[in-house]
Formats: sequence, C-alpha cells, structure tokens
Amino acid sequence: MTVRLRFSPAPTGFLHVGSARSALFNWLYARRTGGVMVLRIEDTDVDRSRPEMIAAIHDNLRWLGIDWDEEYRQSERFEQYREVTKKFVDSGQAYYCDCSREDVVARVGENAGYDGHCRDRGVEPPDDGGAGDGDGDNRSVVVRFRTPDSGVTAWDDLIRGRVEFENEVLEDFVIVRSNGVPMFHVANAYDDLDMNITHVVRGEDLVNTTPRVLLLREAMGATEHPVYAHLPLIVNEQRKKLSKRRDDVSLGDYAERGYLPEAMRNYLITLGWGAKDDIEIRPIEEIVERFDLADINKAPAFFDIKKLDHFNGEYIRQLDLDSFIEQSQSYAGDVDGELYARLAPFVQERVRRFDEVPATIDWVVGESPQVEPKDWKKVMTKDGVDKVLDLVLERLTDVTWEPEALADAVLGAGNELGLKSQLPVRIAVTGRRSGMPLFEPMAELDRSVVLDRIKAARDRL
Repeated sequence: MTVRLRFSPAPTGFLHVGSARSALFNWLYARRTGGVMVLRIEDTDVDRSRPEMIAAIHDNLRWLGIDWDEEYRQSERFEQYREVTKKFVDSGQAYYCDCSREDVVARVGENAGYDGHCRDRGVEPPDDGGAGDGDGDNRSVVVRFRTPDSGVTAWDDLIRGRVEFENEVLEDFVIVRSNGVPMFHVANAYDDLDMNITHVVRGEDLVNTTPRVLLLREAMGATEHPVYAHLPLIVNEQRKKLSKRRDDVSLGDYAERGYLPEAMRNYLITLGWGAKDDIEIRPIEEIVERFDLADINKAPAFFDIKKLDHFNGEYIRQLDLDSFIEQSQSYAGDVDGELYARLAPFVQERVRRFDEVPATIDWVVGESPQVEPKDWKKVMTKDGVDKVLDLVLERLTDVTWEPEALADAVLGAGNELGLKSQLPVRIAVTGRRSGMPLFEPMAELDRSVVLDRIKAARDRL
C-alpha cells in the first residue's frame, strides 16, 4: 500500500503558522515513507475563496521547502459532490430541511443542536433544486445527513488514542447549503475516499468534525478509514490557542521580517515533535529520516518567539558570508554596497532576524544615534568616566585610523587609568552597550564624527 497524505488549506486568507505546521508534518511523513503528498485546495466556499490566496499558499509552501506530488481544487469537483449528496437523499440517508436558526432556537433553546424536526416531514426541495441560481421559490432549504440514533462512532487516533462519540449526541448536520453548494465535510469525505488517502494529519481543533466525515464515508460505502493523527494545539504565552485577532500568526509576515525558511521550518517541526536524542536544530534530511507520527506529543505546543529567534540566529550564522549579504542587504536600506559588505561579518554574528540589520548598523551609516537611557545610566554614571573620555579624546586625535590602532588607544587609556574604557566609548559612539564589535565598524566613520560623539557624551556628563 502506498502511503498517501493530503494538506487541504482553504484559500480564504493568509496561511496560518498552525496550518504550515500541519503541512510540514504531512510532508515529512510522506517523504519519510516514500509516499505521496497531495495538495488539495478547499475552495468550496465560493464567496470567500480568492485566487490570489491560492497563489499565496503555493508561495508559502515553496518558501518552507514543501513540495507536492498531486494537486486538486474542490471547486472543480462540485458535480461529484452533488451526485453523492443526491444519492444520500434518494436512499433516505439525508433529507431536505427548511428550518431557520430561529425555528430551532424556539423549539429547543439557544444552546441545543438541531432536533431532527424535518426528518419525516417530507420537505420538498426548492424549485431550482438547490442550485442557487436565484430562480427558485425563495425558501432557504438545506440538506441534512441523518445520523444514527444509537451506537458509537470511534477511531484510534495515532496521537490522542481511542476517541469515541455517542451517535445519539451527534445532530443531523448540514451537507448541502441553501445555495446548493455541498459542505466541506462531504467534499473531504468523498475526496479522501476517491484519492485513496491513507493518513489524515491535521489540527486537534478538527477532532469534532471527524465523526461526521466517518459517517459520510460509511454512507458512501467505505469499509475502512484512514489513519487519523490530530496534532496538538499551538498556544501563545497565555496558553491560549493562537488567534489571528491577538497573535502574529501569518507565515508570510515572518518571511517579511527576515526569518529564514529553514529556521522557521525547523522550529515549526518542534511544535509537538522532537527527535529521541533531544537535538532540535538539525538539517531537514536528518529530520525526515527520524520523523514518525507516533512520536508526536499530544500536549499543547507553545509558540515561543524567543526560541524561534534563537533558531533563526543559529541558521543565520550557518550561512556563508555571500549568502548572508545577498539575503540581508535589502533590509539595510540605502547603504553603500561595499560598506555593507565590510560590515556584514560583524552584523551576521549579532542579528537574529534580518529586520534587525538597520538597528545594528545605524550608528555607522546614519546620524548620531539616540542613547539608550538605561545603558547610559548603567555605564556613564560611574566614577572616572569623565577621565576615560578625556584621555580617549586625546589619544584618538592623531592615532592611525585603523581598527587595531583604535583598540590600542581606547583600551590603553583604560589600562593607564585603571578603569574600564571600552564601554563608555561604545555608549558615546554607538548609543548602546551591545552590538557589533566596536573598533572595526568605528574605523568606517570619519575621525571627526567619532570625536564629536565622544565630546557630546563628555559634555553630557
């Protein structure tokens, strides 16, 4: 049996990092087993699906290094879904329902599900057959699946273990909207069966839809079901599910901020899975070799931005210098290319993301930087700083303007006074306590610029 997996995004918005994680886990298992990776675009919601979002999905997946072997669009398969739902109605496995939400609430209350009111009422389809062409009798008629009154719908989840739902608590759910468009449950059940999908790997938030899909598959004649693996939720610092309303969850946003795709991919893979040797940062080839769905943890996974930054910084430092310059220079702004190439080795050692480049080099390529108040207070208020700056000013007035000579002058002044000298000079020249090494970038500045900054700091004292 060939292992076949599918990733099924809806083109109604940006690609969520949680969806990207699902895509990665499907891809990893397909590549680990020599199986097939299917990309299936869930564009049955014709009102919200947008072509540009399909292109964005392609771009985001390729950015992460995910390829696929087959691609389908559910909007091109509507007739197959309509045919199967018609068979359900003809066989009595589904029925027409003209109840509004207000009708249901009036009968059973606000919090109850649908009560099966139309099961045996013999509701007729609209005149247009639910085609949604606007020429019917204006009734809002849907098609509902008749769920069993007893028994259990269950499956053995690779991650969550045995999952069971009592059929009596499953409401008769809608399978065709009032506009004649089949619901995604029908499309998923039919496509998984038709495409011989062997493993369904998706988020834990979809667990409650699985019984519906299983019932639909059985109604279509399936006697076996795929292996299900519902991935743990991804949560924020408050341990709440990542939400686009309050969290930064767009994969594209991370790409724009200067995260490397290799780092993002590696980090997303750790959200729920880890190699048994506990090494987290490793080449994708090694991850593919070690990956197994059975090793995924069912506990919620914390999306830790600081940890992602650490991963990205490690990957940035693994780049050869030319690659770093090529990928990062656009973030530096209007900076002379030769100057940036000279600064790049020092920048590469400091930044965790490419969008940190401007703030790292601003004191070299821009105007006199604003001094960080907390850094000033911590360094410049100590006894003897005035003496250090006075002596450094004297030494730098006629020193050879190259890194080694600058270092000797600054550090020598401190040694002579028995005081720390590099930090006060760094604050005066760069405005911050940390950043690139001081002397090589400082040599890129004109002597007069450096002396003026030190004099300004001395005056401020």
